[in-house]
Amino acid sequence: MALKPQTALDPAPLSSSTALVRRLPVRPLAGLATVALAAVLAACGQGAGGPQGGQMPPAPVGVITAKTSTVDVSTELPGRLEAIRTAQVRARVTGVVKRRLFTEGSVVKAGQSLFEIDPVPYRAALDSALATEAKAEAVLMQAQATLERNRPLAQAKAISDQDWVSTQASFKQAQADVAAAKANVVQAKLNVDYASVLSPISGRIGRAEVTEGALVSAGEATLLATVQQIDSLYVNFTQSAADAMKLKRAVEAGKFQKAGSAEVHVVLDDGTVYPVAGKLLFSDITVDSTSGQVTLRAELPNPKGELLPGLYVKVRIATARATDAILVPQQAVSRGTTGDTVMVVTPDKQVSVRPVQLGGTQGSQWVVLGGLQPGDQVVVDGFQKIRPKAAVNPVPWTPEGAASAPAAAAPASAASH
Repeated sequence: MALKPQTALDPAPLSSSTALVRRLPVRPLAGLATVALAAVLAACGQGAGGPQGGQMPPAPVGVITAKTSTVDVSTELPGRLEAIRTAQVRARVTGVVKRRLFTEGSVVKAGQSLFEIDPVPYRAALDSALATEAKAEAVLMQAQATLERNRPLAQAKAISDQDWVSTQASFKQAQADVAAAKANVVQAKLNVDYASVLSPISGRIGRAEVTEGALVSAGEATLLATVQQIDSLYVNFTQSAADAMKLKRAVEAGKFQKAGSAEVHVVLDDGTVYPVAGKLLFSDITVDSTSGQVTLRAELPNPKGELLPGLYVKVRIATARATDAILVPQQAVSRGTTGDTVMVVTPDKQVSVRPVQLGGTQGSQWVVLGGLQPGDQVVVDGFQKIRPKAAVNPVPWTPEGAASAPAAAAPASAASH
């Protein structure tokens, strides 16, 4: 059979695959594309949200594990420092100040001369008193001679009884005049000594209250300067009488052991603890009726003179000892009118509120006496991430200072290499 010649107008012969594609309907192709798109979206969904279908993971919260220990229950109370000895140097004679013999703010010794008041009038008064004494002694000598001369005459009745009595009276009066003259001499010498003003104690002297040329008066006891002994200081502080009685009853009930020492530690304004411990001296026996406070006093060594009288401080004193206490950071405890509470992570990763009983502080931590058990996970950080009935992821909590220390040390070690 003869083939029909192909012309330019005739379409090219179609392959079997091309013809098959042309015969496929359009709707099945759209369905395949939809299935493929769904598969891609499903794969993306598994990569982003995981098998949980896009749910958020449990929020991490910082926790500590509760454990019991023996701790000293301490209390921080407001206090004020006071010099252990204070002497106000005042004028004991009236006169004009000639010289100031010390440097303001320096350390002076007991008996050191501080001021010189013009002594000329008092030296003149001393000379006059000495002259009066000499005159009185001369009169006494004459009266004694007359007495010795008239004694045998009186015994022989050669003189009247009245003359003998007058002789005896003159002698006794002369003795009294000598005694008065001697007392005036002593007073005059004291005034000369008082013209040189001496320091009554050793310590640090403040500013001079008078200058050279100032007239000071013994009658008004003019203040010249103040000397304070500050190698040791008193710490005066107050405590609530109700708290003291509550602690005493707790010790008697066996909840606490009595603290073994009466040491006190002073906390400064910047939060640092003064390195030298003080010793409790006494507690007042009366309660202030207006404030309900009891005054206590401790003695604090101050060998370098770093602390100054009048400084307000916090006094940390160990009042008792708890044997089965649990320490938790203060930020973990919520205090309210209805009681104190903490948040604890349960075994099913939920958070529950737990009431606790506090027994004082130790540094920046609360001493928990009840409400927690050893092994409980107490929430310390991440409170803002906690949601009702939502699981959490407890992670060990690290204080900020401990966390930043290794980070700060790392660059130094790298630099050394």
